[in-house]
Amino acid sequence: MDAPTSHWRKAAFTPEQSGALKGLVVVDLSRLVAGNMTSLQLADFGADVIKVEPVSSGDPLRAWQSEGVSSFWKVYGRNKRSIALDFRKDGAIDILRGLIAHADVLIENFRPGTMEKMGLAPDQLRKDHPGLVILRVSGFGQTGPYSPRPGFGTIVEGMSGFAHRNGEADGGPLLPPLALADMIAGLYGAFSVMTALRVRDDNGQGQVIDLSLLEPIISTLGPEALDFALTGKAKPRVGNGSNTSSPRNVYETADGMYVALSGSMQRMAERLFRLMGRDDMNSDPRYATNAARVAHRPEVDKIVGDWIGQYTRDEVMEKFEAAEITASPLYNIADIHEDPHFIERGVYVDVPDDDLGEIAMHSPVPRLSDTPGSIRFAAPRLGEHSEQILRDIGYDDVRVEAAFDSGLVSRSTGK
Repeated sequence: MDAPTSHWRKAAFTPEQSGALKGLVVVDLSRLVAGNMTSLQLADFGADVIKVEPVSSGDPLRAWQSEGVSSFWKVYGRNKRSIALDFRKDGAIDILRGLIAHADVLIENFRPGTMEKMGLAPDQLRKDHPGLVILRVSGFGQTGPYSPRPGFGTIVEGMSGFAHRNGEADGGPLLPPLALADMIAGLYGAFSVMTALRVRDDNGQGQVIDLSLLEPIISTLGPEALDFALTGKAKPRVGNGSNTSSPRNVYETADGMYVALSGSMQRMAERLFRLMGRDDMNSDPRYATNAARVAHRPEVDKIVGDWIGQYTRDEVMEKFEAAEITASPLYNIADIHEDPHFIERGVYVDVPDDDLGEIAMHSPVPRLSDTPGSIRFAAPRLGEHSEQILRDIGYDDVRVEAAFDSGLVSRSTGK
């Protein structure tokens, strides 16, 4: 199948654009998603993010491929520099110490205790570099009975309660089809780093941030603990429905498409029922309030679904827009690719790529009016910036060549 002709805006790299975080130096020792998501946010807004990667294969995110292309790395490695380091060789820790000495932020996601075994205990690093902010990402946190366990997003998506809540009412629990826990933790990571830096602005002191993958996703699940205390029951799976509002679901249209609809505000539900010619539902005690509709959710969904099913997706969306109903077509990426809003807003852009000519990726988020984020340069090849990074921390020609000759550091491998 031929690739579709791209509709995205063309975006040239903007290496000259500094961004709000110009001058901030971040040493990223993390692997896979959460740490890379954190450092991406900082890099997009101008931070100098130095990815320290194993010489042999680099960040494992490079191995997440589509059609043989490291698509995850090309997107989440953008705006970063790479140094390829052999952690097994003498001298590796000295290089790490040199990088950390020049950094504002250190990101790591080793199993708890690993940094200490490497001779890079955060307490000592803080003594040596009082202004250093250290973000420690782990599955379950630095403390607690599960802290020694290796942690991946899949594990905490199961243990957090998310998978239990996700899925059809008559089906089993479902894990998300993406690295959801890691992505949420990555956003929390960027927020926590900036919060710690704000404190450092006042008192000159950095701090250690203990960020698990488990707790951020829990924070997005709503008042789970309170609702359990009030009801004594775990919430059931409701598919595309909601435990808290009705109507809220995905409904099939006459042409086999789908629309997503939310009547979570009372006036929106009333407006929908009037549009459907069912104003009687607004006075019917079974449907007149949100609580009543939630209690009769299957009936509400059938009534709304049957009405929507009479029309094609375009027809029903036209009716919804005219009546100011909060609904949308249910899109896949092919639909998004054709939608004028996504195109005009530049939600995705095409940027140059040495391997493919150009590639599509999401634009920096959020949009700042005066100091916007930017895509300054492409994701680096493994070790692409090794030499320059060594020189940045004071290595002269002799030490640079010795590092390469010994295999301690590697130049670009072309990966």
